[in-house]
Amino acid sequence: MVWDELSRQAEESNRRDRDRWIGVYIGILAVVLAICSMGGGNAAKIATLRNIEAADTWSFFQAKNMRRHVLRVAVDEFEIKLASDPGLPDDVRAKISAKIADYKKQDEILTKDPDKDDAKREGLDQLFDKGKRLEVERDLALSRDPYFDYGQALLQIAIVLASIALITHAGPLLVASAFLGVAGVLLTINGFLLLVKLPYIG
Repeated sequence: MVWDELSRQAEESNRRDRDRWIGVYIGILAVVLAICSMGGGNAAKIATLRNIEAADTWSFFQAKNMRRHVLRVAVDEFEIKLASDPGLPDDVRAKISAKIADYKKQDEILTKDPDKDDAKREGLDQLFDKGKRLEVERDLALSRDPYFDYGQALLQIAIVLASIALITHAGPLLVASAFLGVAGVLLTINGFLLLVKLPYIG
């Protein structure tokens, strides 16, 4: 009788300890899930923002490129005019030459903005580099996002299975939860660091 009571108390104590550790495990999963959710949200926002910035940059690039093209066509026409009409008066020839020089100067500024402040330089060369950089940042954020998505799903399932295991004391559910939880944690870490590129995910 006493032995049975002691055995029952020991079993109850072990069950409480087990439940306590499962509760801690669920808490850890919830924290990782919150971090994973934040990472996924940030990756999606960065991808959207960089995509908009890249589109704006390329639009600006195209507008400036069209302006430069118009200037170059005008310079070609003026140069042809000077070469093909030797009878032009000197003052007209001087005005055309001045216009050619002005257009070439504008072309140079459009191509490579001479502003000393790099952040304010908006020449075509700088816009091209900026557009490419924004595209790289966008693609990087897009490649991170799926890892966070799958990580969140696995962590949520792991929490549900652990909660059921806590109530039912079903060992296999806890094992399955641990497996999915580890996978979710690894995917979350990979979302931040991109250590491994998994096929069909990122």
